[in-house]
Amino acid sequence: MKLDRVIGKSREIAAPFRVTGKAKFRLKDFDPDDTGDLGAEDKPRAKEMLQAGVEALTALQDKLYAQDRWSLLLVFQAMDAAGKDGAIKHVMSGVNPQGCQVVSFKSPSSEELDHDYLWRCNRNLPERGRIGIFNRSYYEEVLVLRVHRTILESQKLPPQRITKDIWNERYRDIRAYERYLNANGVIVRKFFLHVSRQEQKRRFLERIDSPDKNWKLSPADVRERGYWDDYMQAYQDAIRETATPDCPWYVVPADNKWFTRIVVASAIIQTLDSLDLKYPRLGKAQLAALKQSRSLLMKEGR
Repeated sequence: MKLDRVIGKSREIAAPFRVTGKAKFRLKDFDPDDTGDLGAEDKPRAKEMLQAGVEALTALQDKLYAQDRWSLLLVFQAMDAAGKDGAIKHVMSGVNPQGCQVVSFKSPSSEELDHDYLWRCNRNLPERGRIGIFNRSYYEEVLVLRVHRTILESQKLPPQRITKDIWNERYRDIRAYERYLNANGVIVRKFFLHVSRQEQKRRFLERIDSPDKNWKLSPADVRERGYWDDYMQAYQDAIRETATPDCPWYVVPADNKWFTRIVVASAIIQTLDSLDLKYPRLGKAQLAALKQSRSLLMKEGR
């Protein structure tokens, strides 16, 4: 499949799931089981589409790396078992490892707690020419901490800074931070892998019943299901308050992993294409130097 065709199809696939903040956002308007115009019988074709997307992404990433002007930050957020790791693995499988870095954020360390909540993410931003992937991110500070306020109260903040307006203040800070990144050539794209509670249960049971998957599940994962509604409200508010045209969210249906990966790949391809990436053009002096180098090489004996 030609690159232009893949890019055009990517725009079509990703558009319905893009949230820019221009309209009232409601999480219930997005179906976790959505597969667009593809059905279960289209899985073989979907596999071909993903492979074509990976090839297109590889070509675009090569230009991003060579041009060395932009960087791309991909933020992945989701409930447990939504398929973040799998999406990252399959979509980024063809990208040059030198041009891509993945950082996972878990509970903050004592060192991280001695800094502001953006510090640990800020120090892991991708360099120009590279794609950075945050597996969870600074959004945990308005998701998990909002659901479990006791964690917030243990994070060494001055008591007078923990007010009823803290979440709105953090949404404002995040919008400003992402606006700053965008202004400095760090393109931010955020993905919420939207899995249904029923599908999460099925995947949890599969992890329990399959010995080679036991390691993927902890009792804490199951306990968090008890806060499902609280998490959905937290996600809805976070997406609604931080989605902008320059730094949009993608609410990606996650009940069907094969479709999840196509949507994620499509959004990344569309984003890279929008940067009008090109290989660097050399000046006259550089071209003359290359010509001279070629002459020297041709004079060498076999």
